[in-house]
Amino acid sequence: MTQSELASQLRALCGKDAVIASEDELLVYECDAYTMQKNLPTAVVLPRTTEDVVNVIKFCAKHELPIIPRGAGTSLSGTVLAVDGGVMIALTRMNRVLEVDARNQRALVEAGCVNAWITREAAPHGLFFAPDPSSQSACTIGGNIATNAGGPHTLKNGVTTNHVLGYEMILPDGSVEWFGTKPHGGEDVEGLDLRGAVIGSEGMFGVVTRVLVRLTPKPATFKTFLGVFDSVDDASQTVSDIISAGIVPAALEMMDQLITAAIEEAYQFGFPLDAGAVLIVELDGLAGGVEAQGRQVESICQANGAREVRTAADDTERAAIWKCRKRAFGAVGRLSPNYVTQDGVVPRSRVPEIMRFIQATSEEYGLRIPNVFHAGDGNIHPLILFDERKPEEVKRALAAGDAILSKCVELGGSVSGEHGIGAEKIDFMSRQFAKADLEAMQLLRKAFDPGKRCNPHKMFPGAKRCAEFAPKKQAAA
Repeated sequence: MTQSELASQLRALCGKDAVIASEDELLVYECDAYTMQKNLPTAVVLPRTTEDVVNVIKFCAKHELPIIPRGAGTSLSGTVLAVDGGVMIALTRMNRVLEVDARNQRALVEAGCVNAWITREAAPHGLFFAPDPSSQSACTIGGNIATNAGGPHTLKNGVTTNHVLGYEMILPDGSVEWFGTKPHGGEDVEGLDLRGAVIGSEGMFGVVTRVLVRLTPKPATFKTFLGVFDSVDDASQTVSDIISAGIVPAALEMMDQLITAAIEEAYQFGFPLDAGAVLIVELDGLAGGVEAQGRQVESICQANGAREVRTAADDTERAAIWKCRKRAFGAVGRLSPNYVTQDGVVPRSRVPEIMRFIQATSEEYGLRIPNVFHAGDGNIHPLILFDERKPEEVKRALAAGDAILSKCVELGGSVSGEHGIGAEKIDFMSRQFAKADLEAMQLLRKAFDPGKRCNPHKMFPGAKRCAEFAPKKQAAA
């Protein structure tokens, strides 16, 4: 079947304005936020209903075409890359909050619903959706499910899997199944609870279309601190000491000097440009408990050499701090034309060690590597700066990322905290998992998708590479 014939048949199923097949328009979908690999899908479908999705998937099953589910394309690991072409199902038109059930503290939403919109609709009821990735103003709940997304405030509240009660998913043969708690039922699940099996599977099991999410009551009180330190080591030790004291902040984030400089240039918040690192510590809960823990946090910061500890004076200042943190990745564009973001995890006690290693890696490869990350759970996000117009820099950026993730595994951590494996980190799976573990994962995938047509060439060793990327990877090895 030619591309033109494919597009024509897909338009017959979903409407003329629901299919993209011209090369210039497909360029929008050649990659996600991980730009080191690129490849065009054969066609993109923008369904409006579950029925549209079912029809497209059945058509693709009949013709043995690969399907690639996609949300907003904010993934940082090549999760929605069309490695070998295929039909991409972009769910951004299925973006409604269908129902807010305030009494039972849950909401029913479509998979293309933007993360932040859930809280927007729940806020009048004193509720919010806890997972808050930095991209929450753009990323979709379907994408959050695919990567089990987290965010700054999941240190205390948990990641996506802790806040998804159930979902509707279209299997690769076109059948419609509901997993987990049903929208208008109790929280008990009939039969096997396979909900958790799919969350984090990166769209390889089927296409999620509707989601029942858990909502959380808004805390009575917030207290947000900005700790200013001369060194990353001092800030890292502060993180360990806060947790060791039995305090579980709502959020505990770190930014180093390069990041704060970029943010300050972009947003003029008033970050000290000469500080080695700053910590954002947010406490929430009842006023009395928050005040007591706040005094402890200030004391711990000062004991570790904090130059100053600022407290957000009001909600406006608190919002400004979080605006700066969540837009940090955008601000990095002022430092370099390109960057690749890593997503490793180390035990919290080894944060100082991995930060020293990142600095040494920066010097070894001659590349700047600013850091902004979830320090409270050891989830690091080094941003390796490079210029894609310089092939030698591309090679060094890939090699530096490889070194950092390898060190995370060596320190007893993981190569992914919340960004997934995608096409980027396939090589690391056999380093982190035993052969038997990988075989078990493959068997589970096969149970949902025997033909491996759903988001193929992701996660598992031996997956096919994009032709454009292969030389880069080889050169970096």
